[in-house]
Amino acid sequence: MPEQLLEVQHLKKYFPVKSGLLNRTTGYVKAVDDVSITIGPGETFGLVGESGSGKSTVGRTIVRLTDKTSGEVKFKGIDVYNLAPQELRKLRPRMQLIFQDPYSSLNPRVRVGDAIGEALLDHGLADRGEIRERVQEVLASCGLSAYHIDRFPHEFSGGQRQRIGIARALILNPDLIIADEPVSALDVSIQAQIINLFRNLQETRGLAYLFISHDLSVVEHLCTRIGVMYLGSMVETASRDELFRNPLHPYTKALLSAVPVPIPKLKRERIVLKGDIPSPANPPRGCKFHTRCPFAEARCREEVPDFRDAGGGHYVACHLV
Repeated sequence: MPEQLLEVQHLKKYFPVKSGLLNRTTGYVKAVDDVSITIGPGETFGLVGESGSGKSTVGRTIVRLTDKTSGEVKFKGIDVYNLAPQELRKLRPRMQLIFQDPYSSLNPRVRVGDAIGEALLDHGLADRGEIRERVQEVLASCGLSAYHIDRFPHEFSGGQRQRIGIARALILNPDLIIADEPVSALDVSIQAQIINLFRNLQETRGLAYLFISHDLSVVEHLCTRIGVMYLGSMVETASRDELFRNPLHPYTKALLSAVPVPIPKLKRERIVLKGDIPSPANPPRGCKFHTRCPFAEARCREEVPDFRDAGGGHYVACHLV
């Protein structure tokens, strides 16, 4: 088996719930509850699920913007959580994060060139004389012009701002980019441009992506493998083609049934899930999905299903498979 770029094993992230006059911990929000992911060099892994399923928390925990509760995160075989602050600082340029909102992720008082180039200074990867040329190069690779370097964020459209966010991640020449819903705030036509940009950058730079999204139609165009999360846990993982051809988990089937079909005469049977996603502070017993699953049995309400291989690297957590 080839060496993996990123290995995440049994990752958990619980946020304490405090209440009362003494501010005591009375419970935990289980935002990420036993998630495992592997990403190889140059691979794109898509992480999908409803809002509140814990996708963004997984990304932030991997790069240590949020500390884990338990589990293991290895990057190129190095345990990220065993690194001293100085060692972690040296590793950070190799893993970069692109945020969801291109409006709030840029400082409105800082010129674009300074926002992109400051990371080079902070990490000592270039002196001030080199920065302007390096920034212009990365802007050009993201579809922007050299004269944009002295402008402020408010002078750009949403799609241009997201290109700036991508350029800011690329300037450090990373191996892995964690893209947290990078196209969800953009118009559909702009989404296509940004997806094509991700593809081109991957081909020219050999990048690996953890692409977080709630839109399966976007993930289908970009990702080679896909993981489906529900209420903090992984319920299914497979290659892109296998997942779209043969979804096994009822939740995955429901998500795929909501993807629009580009042929007007072709009708897809819609699976409508009843009720809301339960609170991660008080998840259901047994299978977390049983409260909304149309096929739930008595066993589903009591036993947590194992996440097991259903054949050909297609993993699923469901008693009915």
